Amino acid sequence: MAITLYCVRHGQTYLNKYHRIQGVADSALTDQGIADAIDAGKRLSKVKFDRAYSSNSPRAIHTGKLILKENPSDLDTPIIEPAFREENFGYFEGNDNTNTWHIVGGPLGQNSFNEIIAANTIEGSKDMIAAADPYGDAETNEQFWARLQPGIDRVLADANDGDNILIATHGTLIRSMVSKWNKDINVAESTLNGSVSKFVWDNGQMTVEYFNNVSENI
Repeated sequence: MAITLYCVRHGQTYLNKYHRIQGVADSALTDQGIADAIDAGKRLSKVKFDRAYSSNSPRAIHTGKLILKENPSDLDTPIIEPAFREENFGYFEGNDNTNTWHIVGGPLGQNSFNEIIAANTIEGSKDMIAAADPYGDAETNEQFWARLQPGIDRVLADANDGDNILIATHGTLIRSMVSKWNKDINVAESTLNGSVSKFVWDNGQMTVEYFNNVSENI
């Protein structure tokens, strides 16, 4: 039983544009972000989606709708699945990116999110952020997967053999999925707005076909 998941990072938002931490915090798509989503939809227009999901963040919902407008399926609105929301960065939500990574990784000489991931894995980065949060609201890796995995399981359980499924979601979440199922792919690379990452579930095994694809070769 083969099911294909096309996970798309939402288009650029205002918090992305201003280089601020955006996890459970949300902001609207910029004009560039709308273009990112439309472009992703056009690149995915050769794939007829049988089902579509998004996180419960408006930026992902908007992205999903724009992608579906370009698709030959009859779908026009993604199913909301809160499990696909972005990592909760707790106290650091909305903070300046550079300042945040200096606080979290600076004492170890790691001054960007990508440097922190490269040195500690993306799983370890969540635990570092949670440990640095003075309010204790940021998700640990265990907490993150405790709410994400059931969502993935629900999507797979509701799918039929051969289904193509769109998931409009978030950059760190996509990196985390890639890391779980293919350690050979470098996720210490920023997930681009509107990029596509492809996963195939077949006979109880998940494989990653590609990550962070912004080409026409989908």
